[in-house]
Amino acid sequence: MALDSTLTRHDNLMPQRIGGMGRGTAMALLVHVGLLVALAFGVSWRSQTPAGVSAELWAAVPQIAAPPAVEPKPAPAPTPAPPPPPPKAEAAPPKPSPTEAEIAIEREKAERKLREQQEREQQERLRKEQERKEQERIEREKAEKLAAQKQRELEIKRAKEEEARVAMQREENLKRMRGQAGGTGAPDSTGTAARDAGPSASYAGRIVAAVRPNIYFIDEVASNPRADVEVRCGSDGTIISSRLVKSSGNREWDDAVLRALERTGKLPRDEDGRVPPNMVIGFRPRE
Repeated sequence: MALDSTLTRHDNLMPQRIGGMGRGTAMALLVHVGLLVALAFGVSWRSQTPAGVSAELWAAVPQIAAPPAVEPKPAPAPTPAPPPPPPKAEAAPPKPSPTEAEIAIEREKAERKLREQQEREQQERLRKEQERKEQERIEREKAEKLAAQKQRELEIKRAKEEEARVAMQREENLKRMRGQAGGTGAPDSTGTAARDAGPSASYAGRIVAAVRPNIYFIDEVASNPRADVEVRCGSDGTIISSRLVKSSGNREWDDAVLRALERTGKLPRDEDGRVPPNMVIGFRPRE
């Protein structure tokens, strides 16, 4: 019974399908006919010269062109915020007044510092004094060495002068021996020289006059002591040596006389042109 109802339904659909296929075929024929007409029109349009055609284009709605796009400017850098103000310094609390103990401690520190400074200054003075004494000692030793060297040179010079004097004395002896035949002494003289060796009476005064300007003596003496000095000379009057044979009792006067003979260096000749080789001369502060 169910099968019969299904068949009946299919039988009802068949006329609808046939009717639909007839309409489709008609539409297809109509489309083909339209296509053929369009092809025929197109061929005839291309075979004819087209007439000039002018056209004007109008916008349906008026439009205005937009302005060109403008690139956006970069945003300015943000201004840095000002630094915060420094914190206000709090006022220091007032310093309490020092106590007596603190004052005593500070006073003791100041006194100790002063003592230390004085000790340093004292040590510095002692060091400088030692350096000065050491420098004086060095200079004194140098002076002593120089004086000793000069003394040795003087002794060598005197030795050479003594040798020259001895050689000269020997030569004079030879001359005296050769001149014995022409002696000028007294008839009863027992000498062998051609003339007396003694100086004239005025020769002593001439020697004192030559030496006196070289005596530097400013001391005052109560008496007028005499200093006797032995002087050895060469034949030309050059003083070879001098020594004190009798002191005057005044050391300063004795030294002044010896230094004066060294400064004089050479004694004058006697009236006969000779200089005695060895003689003792007396000098007084007041002549």
